[in-house]
Amino acid sequence: MQFTTRKLDAYFKSLLDIENFSGIDDSQNGLQVDNNGSEIGKIAFAVDANLETFKYAACRGAGLLFVHHGLLWGDPLRVRGNYRERLKFLMDHNIALYAVHLPLDAHPRLGNNAVLAELVGLKEIQPFGLYHGRKIGYKGVLDPPIPVQEAVKRISFSGRPPLGVFPFGRDLNGTCAVLSGGAPREALQAIEEGIDLYITGEAAHSVYHELQEARLNMIAGGHHSTEVWGVRRVMEHCAAELSAEVEFVDVPTGL
Repeated sequence: MQFTTRKLDAYFKSLLDIENFSGIDDSQNGLQVDNNGSEIGKIAFAVDANLETFKYAACRGAGLLFVHHGLLWGDPLRVRGNYRERLKFLMDHNIALYAVHLPLDAHPRLGNNAVLAELVGLKEIQPFGLYHGRKIGYKGVLDPPIPVQEAVKRISFSGRPPLGVFPFGRDLNGTCAVLSGGAPREALQAIEEGIDLYITGEAAHSVYHELQEARLNMIAGGHHSTEVWGVRRVMEHCAAELSAEVEFVDVPTGL
């Protein structure tokens, strides 16, 4: 099937509740770079907007690239250096760029954290992880309880190792909280709520001893690796609901 950027913009906005995050998300969510008005036959999905990803999408014939981390954040950037080259490549190859940040983290069915909660096996799921007044992660019960390494296996994308594992707590974890990406300090919220295991993307030196002294287990699964899940779930949804031709562009950073 063929789609215009206008149609896809309306579809993604209705699907992911983008407008409700406009006041708290630095990302300029939505259509960041338009095409020349031509119809789109294939949609590529990736975590990050970068030249390597753009080149792969172009080689695969994608007319629109949907990403979690786009090019536009906060104040407008000067069009120079790497930023200029990225924009130029997109326009030279007539590829539209669509970015969805926090709305994709928080979505209760398609989001990074919802999929992580599903993968790790959470039950009795509740919101977790306060960020700018909104809880964008999830917590719940693991029944039966599982060891940290079992949780690592369940959330690993393509068997990739996590960035770090901090097994400071129980041998078996009965409760768990998930908050993808760069949220190491939200481990303090997990400590306050008596969670056994906290899963996020990045680690931080500043929380190491907090984890150790509070006996909280933590998995830093990698910023990229914990955020492949939302874009892939949206991709699957588009393929099923729109009968769209789709492809995941895998450009891991190891971080």
